[in-house]
Amino acid sequence: MAGNRSPKYTQEFKQTIVNLYHSGKTYSQINKEYGVSQSALSNWIKQYSEVKMDDNTVLTAKQIKQLQKRNAQLEEENLILKKAIAIFTPH
Repeated sequence: MAGNRSPKYTQEFKQTIVNLYHSGKTYSQINKEYGVSQSALSNWIKQYSEVKMDDNTVLTAKQIKQLQKRNAQLEEENLILKKAIAIFTPH
């Protein structure tokens, strides 16, 4: 195999392709028209599909993943602070 020669697509292109999928285009139609593989499309759908929240906020799967990562970081920091308080608080 001679290196990785997969084309680089812009975020806008990926989002457009995902929107086409959500508007009713099938995997095979998208593959024929744009040359996007089924695995790439599947990954893009997971990454760029939108979730509508109760307050009408719209988030992508990527944004949700970032929020989950940030939440885990804050929980870890909170746990560290609780342990520090336990150590430095006189009994």
